[in-house]
Amino acid sequence: MKTGAEVVIEALLRNNTELVFSYPGGAILPVYNALGKSPIKNVLVRQEQGAAHAASGYARVTGKAGVVIATSGPGATNLVTGIATANMDSIPLVLITGQVSTNMIGTDAFQETDITGITHPITKHNYLVKNSDDLAEVIDEAFHIATTGRKGPVLIDIPKDVAAGKTKGTVKPVYLPSYQPTVKGSMRQLKKAAAVIENAKKPLLFAGGGVMGSGAQKELAAFADLIDAAVCTSLMGIGSMDTKSQRALGLTGLHGRTGANLAMSECDLLIAVGCRFDDRVTLNHSGFATAKKIIHIDIDPAEIGKNIGANIPIVGDVAAVLADLTAITNAKTNPDWMQQVATWRGQWPPQAAADHNSMAYAITAALNRLAPKDVIYTTDVGQHQMFAAQNLEIEAGPHFLTSGGLGTMGYGIPAAIGAKLGAMKQTVIAITGDGSFQMNFNELGTARDQNLDLKIVLFNNACLGMVRQLQHHYSEDDYFGIDLPGNPDFGLIAQAYGFAAFRIEKSKDVLPVLEEALQTPGTVLIDCRVCKEDMVFPIVLNNQPLKNMIYE
Repeated sequence: MKTGAEVVIEALLRNNTELVFSYPGGAILPVYNALGKSPIKNVLVRQEQGAAHAASGYARVTGKAGVVIATSGPGATNLVTGIATANMDSIPLVLITGQVSTNMIGTDAFQETDITGITHPITKHNYLVKNSDDLAEVIDEAFHIATTGRKGPVLIDIPKDVAAGKTKGTVKPVYLPSYQPTVKGSMRQLKKAAAVIENAKKPLLFAGGGVMGSGAQKELAAFADLIDAAVCTSLMGIGSMDTKSQRALGLTGLHGRTGANLAMSECDLLIAVGCRFDDRVTLNHSGFATAKKIIHIDIDPAEIGKNIGANIPIVGDVAAVLADLTAITNAKTNPDWMQQVATWRGQWPPQAAADHNSMAYAITAALNRLAPKDVIYTTDVGQHQMFAAQNLEIEAGPHFLTSGGLGTMGYGIPAAIGAKLGAMKQTVIAITGDGSFQMNFNELGTARDQNLDLKIVLFNNACLGMVRQLQHHYSEDDYFGIDLPGNPDFGLIAQAYGFAAFRIEKSKDVLPVLEEALQTPGTVLIDCRVCKEDMVFPIVLNNQPLKNMIYE
């Protein structure tokens, strides 16, 4: 007989878990003790939210489920923001939390929280395990659910007596008859799509996070070549296609690049691939689908038609559907359309706003020049995120990790830690703002413990820049509650953790300082003093169609 905790660790190993992100506590102690006797690497974070974000970064670069272990009560509730972030962005996580003993549940015992109830709306599935004999089966199911279909977080809550109890740990094949995600698209729908594609003159592929989750970058590129289409992306779809491709128009939506938004407005056929038509993409729904047909491919049938209607819905895994669609669609060319795409690319390149001596644009231009091709960027949320999304050169693959759906400040630093642990040979650069950095910079301690080589580029404008920009557009320049006069010397914070620190105060110094910083071994912080008047353009204001962008 084994303890439930030992069965938990066996199940993690059976599901190819190499490392976990954790924070211990009393209720999870039996599992934690068993973890310490296993070959699984334990990464002790500084706060549980950091564990969830780090697991997200790890999952996105490895394609595996990120695993988190935390205790009950506040340990579990500290995970909530990270769980919601992963859920909105369809990132596979398996989160194991401790719980008070089964006989104490419902008594308001010390550090008791109904975490399955709290997280029910923000997990793909969750469990409260009340019998030690169920642990092996539950954990195997959790990994299966998290990593198949539309991926997402699964939480397993384990009472202390269940973890300490004795069990045979019987392993059973995963059998979930009510959970059978559709992988192959309907041939009838595929043939309809192929016929419409062959008659289109101005086809546009709109790639979302589903392309990244499916690992369908090659299939997307091959299909775009076959039908001679342009490609734009959502924020979560960045990395679906190399930004240097002549087909790539980049980010579309609220802060989308001009060519991408014009293409979205002028195409006669929009093929949405693994995206959910988020409100920051569509903006004014009533005018979004005018004069265009829409083919919508997604593994989650609930997303098709939810926000924007589709003429031809296709449910299935993006990689499988694109491969099948490629096989039955005749090759075609659209020379006039692609000439227009080339014109937009030339007229509105990534650095189109660099002529006003902007520190923000100078930073992204320098990173494009200095960073290796396979660099992995993580970002926090705010203006720096949009500057990065608009302007960084990203090759196809998981090279741009950000919080899209929830927009979580504090994501970037722990996500960079997880990404680096999942891809030790690649350069990882975290791009953050002074507001976001102060949400989770305590995870620098984790980076130090793990001896990680991270480069942190800090956009420091002593305010909450994105909120300030919204106040400019919508509140008649009433800049209330957004200044951060109490900012510390971030360089000293980095040095307190034993890291090197640099400061950039003028645009002309960006390139030489960044070059030195990127060549400096170990984790490095680059404090870039950005003007608070520096805004992200273009922007599409509320209730306006995508083509109505403003630049000042």
